[in-house]
Amino acid sequence: MAVTRQLARVPVEYLAACRRSAVTSADGDPRWDPPSADVLDLDWAPPLLRRVGELAGLDSVRLDTLRRATDGDTAIDVGFLDTHPYEIGPFGPTPTALSAAQVADVAQRLARIHIPALLALLPVDDREAGSLIGHGADRIVGGPKAYLRTHFDALREFYLDAARRQLFIVLWCD
Repeated sequence: MAVTRQLARVPVEYLAACRRSAVTSADGDPRWDPPSADVLDLDWAPPLLRRVGELAGLDSVRLDTLRRATDGDTAIDVGFLDTHPYEIGPFGPTPTALSAAQVADVAQRLARIHIPALLALLPVDDREAGSLIGHGADRIVGGPKAYLRTHFDALREFYLDAARRQLFIVLWCD
């Protein structure tokens, strides 16, 4: 079973309703079920994106942006989403979240990362590039550059839309 990074865009009111449900329901069910259009499966891209950033020599602010975009933050307690048998992330760490203000900041910073320029610094040969990136990137069907470009673009657009709509983002492993 693969463990992948998942993200959901939710209004603060939805997160509050889930928290109330977890506290008040007899079985602790938060009734977590965000609309599929507001869920993003990043697959195994997060550590690969960070590694490409390191290889490209991104500054600490941009590397931290990639980390926050894919790992979230622990300032908002979403531990109620990690209670058996209703855990949304049973295969990884406790889910994390970013507030609407944090999402807006991350979205703005992601928009300043030019992924084609980063990927252009990798070797032309996909196997060589994948080997340099590590984390199994040399075995990605279609090559690591196309995979990472697709996932980064999806991540950036996901955050931009969440920022525009003033939504929180909840992150977990599944």
